[in-house]
Amino acid sequence: MALNHDGMDFPRRGLLVFWVMLGASGAPAAAGNAGIPLSASSQSQVLISPDWWPPALKLSTQLLPLLRTSTEPRPTFFAADRISGQSDVETVAQGHVEMRRIGSALTADFLTYWQNEDQIEAVGNVRLIQNEDVITGPKLRLQLEDNVGYFETPQYTIKRAAAGKAGIEPDQMTTGSGHARRIDFEGEDHYRLTDATYSTCRQVNPDWYARSDSMSLDYSREEGVARGATLVFQGVPILYAPWFSFSLNNQRKSGLLSPTIGTTSNGGIEMTLPYYWNIAPNMDATISPRTISKRGIQWGGEFRYLNPNYSGILRGEYLPDDRITHRSRSNFSVTHVQSLGPGLTGSLNLNGVSDDTYFTDLSARLTNIAQNNLLRQGVLSYSSGWWNASLMAQRYQTLQDPALPPVNVPYHRLPQLTLNAYRGDFPLGSAFTFSGEYVNFSHPTLALAKRTTLYPQLSLPLQTTAFYITPRIGLHLTHYSLERQAAGTPAQLTSKVPTYSVDSGIYFERSTDWFGRTLTQTLEPRLYYLYVPKRDQSLIPVFDTGLADFNFAQIFSDNRYVGGDRVGDANQATVALTSRLIDPATGGELLRGVLGQRYYFEQQQVTLPGEIARTAKTADFLAALSGKVSPKISLDSGWQYNPRDKRTERLTLGARYQPEIAKVINAGYRYSRDLLGQIDVSVQWPLWGGWSGVGRYNYSLKENRIIETIGGLEYNAGCWASRLVVQRIATAAGQSSSAIFVQLELNGFSSIGSNPLEMLKRNIPGYGRINQPVADPAFAAN
Repeated sequence: MALNHDGMDFPRRGLLVFWVMLGASGAPAAAGNAGIPLSASSQSQVLISPDWWPPALKLSTQLLPLLRTSTEPRPTFFAADRISGQSDVETVAQGHVEMRRIGSALTADFLTYWQNEDQIEAVGNVRLIQNEDVITGPKLRLQLEDNVGYFETPQYTIKRAAAGKAGIEPDQMTTGSGHARRIDFEGEDHYRLTDATYSTCRQVNPDWYARSDSMSLDYSREEGVARGATLVFQGVPILYAPWFSFSLNNQRKSGLLSPTIGTTSNGGIEMTLPYYWNIAPNMDATISPRTISKRGIQWGGEFRYLNPNYSGILRGEYLPDDRITHRSRSNFSVTHVQSLGPGLTGSLNLNGVSDDTYFTDLSARLTNIAQNNLLRQGVLSYSSGWWNASLMAQRYQTLQDPALPPVNVPYHRLPQLTLNAYRGDFPLGSAFTFSGEYVNFSHPTLALAKRTTLYPQLSLPLQTTAFYITPRIGLHLTHYSLERQAAGTPAQLTSKVPTYSVDSGIYFERSTDWFGRTLTQTLEPRLYYLYVPKRDQSLIPVFDTGLADFNFAQIFSDNRYVGGDRVGDANQATVALTSRLIDPATGGELLRGVLGQRYYFEQQQVTLPGEIARTAKTADFLAALSGKVSPKISLDSGWQYNPRDKRTERLTLGARYQPEIAKVINAGYRYSRDLLGQIDVSVQWPLWGGWSGVGRYNYSLKENRIIETIGGLEYNAGCWASRLVVQRIATAAGQSSSAIFVQLELNGFSSIGSNPLEMLKRNIPGYGRINQPVADPAFAAN
């Protein structure tokens, strides 16, 4: 037979279907007849098609108002070989039982449902599905609406996205699975497990799991807590803890981090054991005691905070009693940025150490070892549309390592005030640019000065789609009030230097074939002429000025010096030719090549003290090539050639081959005549199975020594990864620092050992994490 309800005919199927609406006064079989016995068997079936069931369930129009009311309980649907009981009181289903409710489904051999309590008891081959979660076992008792109850001897799989990450792909969600003697449901997203295991591995026999006497999983807080826990890896117990908490979605968690073990020439064997304190989602701290066998125990700490209007990092290190130097030693660093109102921001950058050789003796990072001047600076800035201003106080701590050549102490700026403005709406299409500065230079031994600089400029940009030409005039005004100046130098000095320039260029383009791809190729010649008459500036002391680095940006600038103490004389033209390959579909630039040279029409007159005036008619020849040669290969190269002496002044060659993430080879060569010659090769490459190799080799040809080497192996097993990495850094002549990183990372759970990820990212450009986590916390992972 077939039953027609609300005009719908349901075809036959070999299961009986019965539905109950909690709290509804009208049920199709027993409207207004609570307590009437119900009985149905396979001889009088209500038959429906499987594809008619939720979530594509076509409910009658009489039910829709109930579903739209959030306070009304949700409808529950049953299917079984036999259903009996009393309406609105109890329903008993036997044989191939299926129960469905929006967001949940259950199958069992036998089920009892108490409607008033909205509670079920299922026995025999019970399988409960709630959204992405699947739990199976012999017996379940559950209050459906509040999700309170228990499951006996279950196997479970719970799948979740990180908080705030709803809608991500299923394979990017974190999955926890295991078994237990009992699971207690304690409300939505709250589970308590007894004699349980937990793992993020999906196989039946996981490579690793946590086994505990009692375990609480709180997915609302994304936190798990285990008591009497043992961590088992490849069948071997590797860690026991009477109590520990862990993240359920790879989020930051308070607790001990992995130790770092290494050796240095100055310190001997070293070990650091950090403790991480997750204070709040936008605030954390790390306390890092470091044992140095030759020197003692050093205490280190880092505090980070992030808010909509301000952020910052505070770092510090303290060695109470250095056994070698017999004194206390310390280091601090403070960075802070804050928005103080519309357009108004402030920042602090404070750094300091207790002595000149602190980094050489105690740091294992090459960037710290190379520091000579530690910045201490505060800035207050304001920006309002077409103008901006800033007030800065700046000084340095200069480190004089006795084993190295003396370092010049830079001038302090106490304070510096700058003002910049641009208006592109002046009459006749002209544009006005202004830059101004007042700075008070302070120094312990050299001349002192208060310098005021004004530099107004007026330009007339003329531009079409095919070409542009921009004439510009300016006047560079500088005034000095000097103290402790050299004999014969007046206390007041003024300099007035006009500037004239014309910048022009033309755009050509055509379609071209590039390895089977249709691209747009451009040809962009550019001509820049600059005239700056000579003004005698020989009496002006040098406070912050030096010769600018010679590159493509500089050859199109109006001053060959950086700083405000010199405006170089010029009567010169710069010619350059740029060609680019552009994807017409996206507008993205794939490859760029540039050639350029500067031509001088007069000899140089203005110089810095000790600078040899140029007499040649041409500058060095510049060339550069960068971009993607193919989807997998990229180049970055630059060349500075001296045509007068027929020699290379500087050369940079770099190439990267990266066919996919976590698969990259970098090779580079850097050369600067009389200064630098280095080979740098780094790699991350799959070897076999889940194994990958990582390494870097940085060698100085000038010094004939290794600057830094890295070598290691990584293994990705899907739900866990391991890394073994060795690093060696040259700290000074004949001295080095070494570190060994050993890490076992259990995806979505925890990691054991020392973490080499940040070191690998710094040293291997394009390095990709072989087990990229789902989570995206406010701060980078430790």
